[in-house]
Amino acid sequence: MSPERVVVTGGAGFLGSHVCEALLAEGARVVCVDSFRSGSRDNVPAGAGVVVADVSRPLDLLGPVDLVLHLACPASPADYLRTPVDTLRTGGFGTYHALDLACRKDARVVVASTSEVYGDPEEHPQRESYWGHVNPIGPRSVYDEAKRFGEAMTVAFRAEHGVDAGIVRIFNTYGPRMRAHDGRMIPTFVRQALAGEPLTVHGDGLQTRSLCHVDDLVRGLLAMAGSDHPGPINLGNPAEVTVLDVARRTIEVTGSSSVVRHVESMQDDPRRRRPDIALAREVLGWSPTVALEDGLRSFVRDFAG
Repeated sequence: MSPERVVVTGGAGFLGSHVCEALLAEGARVVCVDSFRSGSRDNVPAGAGVVVADVSRPLDLLGPVDLVLHLACPASPADYLRTPVDTLRTGGFGTYHALDLACRKDARVVVASTSEVYGDPEEHPQRESYWGHVNPIGPRSVYDEAKRFGEAMTVAFRAEHGVDAGIVRIFNTYGPRMRAHDGRMIPTFVRQALAGEPLTVHGDGLQTRSLCHVDDLVRGLLAMAGSDHPGPINLGNPAEVTVLDVARRTIEVTGSSSVVRHVESMQDDPRRRRPDIALAREVLGWSPTVALEDGLRSFVRDFAG
């Protein structure tokens, strides 16, 4: 049975807006909760209700709620490095209030965590059973630890209050509506390539990433929402590629005359990142289908248009 009324925190953000769109297409009534500090009203699809609210404060919504998708959190380095305290508040108090709302409404809740909980992993590929290798006081720690705390809070609500809660660990995702100065790799490379600027690659560029198109990711999120699995479940594309190769492919796809320029390595930047998605295949029947070349071409068309 499809949920009738769904609350999406962070629904005006990159990922949240695509989730709202998909839910509306399935006939759900959608309530987008967002503070608009990093999300945009232009992202919210027609037909979604909007509640302007900070999730780090209690969420008092009238009426029944069947599903809560907690996606609110600064996710780009440009945002979480600029607002470290707010990032921790959103990941901590925000997750508490999303879970509390689901508890009061007797709703299923899916909490979006991240591959960053694995840190610079010593296990490859990363399985959900791996505990991670994270620097708790480094510059990236505000995002990493906010998400790790959010996972602990989710498990606690499930154990103490019987909340039907699930966790997804989202790996690098890209697609339409990412901001040009988002700070993440794909929009940065595409912006630089289209402007004829050098593509800035941190370090030697041999660090790897696994890039999932947002259409695939949304399918996985909704599959998790429709299950009763507690997670955590990895959602990402297991096709591993170096950052240097992504830069070169971006130049090729855009037809740019740009060159690659190596800059200083980022502190605590993971050297290898690849999800083991065996659990998602088994439990959710999910796997990504969009190849990187196709996704990049689509992204460039949308970005340039």
